[in-house]
Amino acid sequence: MITVISLGGSIVAPDRVDEAFLRDFVALIRTFLDQDGERRFILVVGGGGPARAWQQAYRAVCGTTGSDEAADWIGIMATRLNAQLIRAIMGEWCTTAVITDPTQAGPFAGRVLVAAGWKPGFSSDYDAVLLAERFQAELVINLSNIEQVYTDDPKRNPDAKPLDHISWTDFRALMGDVWVPGKNLPFDPIASRHAAEIGLRVICAAGRNLDNLQKLLQGEPFLGTTITP
Repeated sequence: MITVISLGGSIVAPDRVDEAFLRDFVALIRTFLDQDGERRFILVVGGGGPARAWQQAYRAVCGTTGSDEAADWIGIMATRLNAQLIRAIMGEWCTTAVITDPTQAGPFAGRVLVAAGWKPGFSSDYDAVLLAERFQAELVINLSNIEQVYTDDPKRNPDAKPLDHISWTDFRALMGDVWVPGKNLPFDPIASRHAAEIGLRVICAAGRNLDNLQKLLQGEPFLGTTITP
């Protein structure tokens, strides 16, 4: 069984690296690996606070002469730094180098595969979808600082309601189809489009709530939003 987790950079490194979270997250993953010898994980890591800070610096210096592509590459480099850290922490469970091109990912020998950003035009969420497709996983667990998908932005609309389930059609109508580097959405619009095309199921949940993640991985009731075809 392969479980694909899109691990938001906002929980790995909201400002600086969250060492306490990483310690507990890796311990949880190791527990599932120890309990089930057939279980494997693909962890796709985002850029988080460092990506946004460096992108903002780029735009502040370059102004209107800056490009989305250049900003994307800056964010991609942050994902690769975070991914290398996760791979090193996983130790003997992860024997394959960090994947930076999901279309070239071959079979991995260890129990954990770690991936980072690929190229401009989308976030690491899209890489997670491509890897789920490549390894025939039916589900991507998207962990971020967003607990659930809402009917509207709850910061601007106090009447926005959390959703337990939503279709890809309705989700994409809420989020749009345009990718903006550094924008904080429950799931990347480009990734959403491809996930809808291949009939992939995605669960969005709060990444720092590891008790909730444990329930999710065990197939128990959890707090989050399930997006389905």
